[in-house]
Amino acid sequence: MEQSTKQVILIVEDSDDDYESTVRALQRSGNLKNRILRCESGDEALDYLYGQGKFADRVEFPIPSVILLDLNMPGTDGRMVLRKIKNDDAVKDIPVVVLTTSNDAKDIDACYKDGANTYIHKPVDLDGFFKAIKQLKEYWFEIAILPKQKSK
Repeated sequence: MEQSTKQVILIVEDSDDDYESTVRALQRSGNLKNRILRCESGDEALDYLYGQGKFADRVEFPIPSVILLDLNMPGTDGRMVLRKIKNDDAVKDIPVVVLTTSNDAKDIDACYKDGANTYIHKPVDLDGFFKAIKQLKEYWFEIAILPKQKSK
């Protein structure tokens, strides 16, 4: 399946280092045509998804094809963002990949119960992280058929 340059990856990550590592890993995985956008907090992610505030322009900030969501953020954390997304008909079809340092069984179970499409533990070593991101990219943008985004 041909990747679409219209498919947007939204990374919700408060850590600059983790965000930059994720982007580097996606780019290094080869032939990435997707636009990557970032929200640095859960509140910012919700504003983005609902086209509020600085994210009102849907041409500049389109509905993402996939969300990579960190759980552990100050304020509105990834758990709350996931629940909000998956309980709202307007955005619940967007695949959410939890990408986090937590390997706590309670977090894993809760995220799947709340509708996460995939849960990935961030490997501590860089090579392991790059391999995990490569596999994530191959699956979500080369194998899986993503839902067509509704226009708002």
